[in-house]
Amino acid sequence: MKIDCIVVDDESIAREGMVNYIDQIEFFNLVGVFKNAVQATNFLQTSRADLIFLDIEMPLLSGLDFLKSTKDCPQVIFTTAYSEYALESYQFDVIDYLVKPISFDRFVQAANKAYRHLNQRTESKENDREIFIKTDQKLARVIINDILYIEGMQNYLIVHTEKEKLITLIPLKNVYSLLPEDEFVQTHKSFIVNRQKVEAIVGNEVLLGNSRIPISHRLKSKVLDKLTHKKILRK
Repeated sequence: MKIDCIVVDDESIAREGMVNYIDQIEFFNLVGVFKNAVQATNFLQTSRADLIFLDIEMPLLSGLDFLKSTKDCPQVIFTTAYSEYALESYQFDVIDYLVKPISFDRFVQAANKAYRHLNQRTESKENDREIFIKTDQKLARVIINDILYIEGMQNYLIVHTEKEKLITLIPLKNVYSLLPEDEFVQTHKSFIVNRQKVEAIVGNEVLLGNSRIPISHRLKSKVLDKLTHKKILRK
């Protein structure tokens, strides 16, 4: 599998270094190099890319603002000199966060991670990202990306999606086994959340829109690691 990628960075030396690294990876195909996010936006209007190596602090439009304003954005690996943006960046489900100066070893780790992630996405699309849940004497089709969270009750569970709530009489663990492991995390014995839908973590709760999902004390360390990829900044 070839991964079409672009580089967006306002520093010429950083761009040259990233281009050199990309040239060393046989599954990368460099299709564009840009000195600001506006140029990258114009490119994506008419062309495609699978992956962006994206700086954050740039003139005209920052990397974070670029992501906020871009629909159907390619996957992203941040390349920045500022570590303080790490936690905020993972709201956008980026693949990795590289802090400059970037060693080649660290770049290779990120490259392999991108390959696994994009290859998995391709396989998932080919396998139809959906599950079927028995509810109201019928099998309801549920698109995995539409699931916000799953709530286990005493004898049944509720699948909360962006459009509806589905009630079914099956154990929580049975549904969990059908979901992509890297996209869903169990925060509590009674709750599973879609990691891509998480907006914030506040105390012992995960926020998804108007919903507040509890994080159990037993699972908190594992949940934080999975939701943030262990990229938590502390004083």
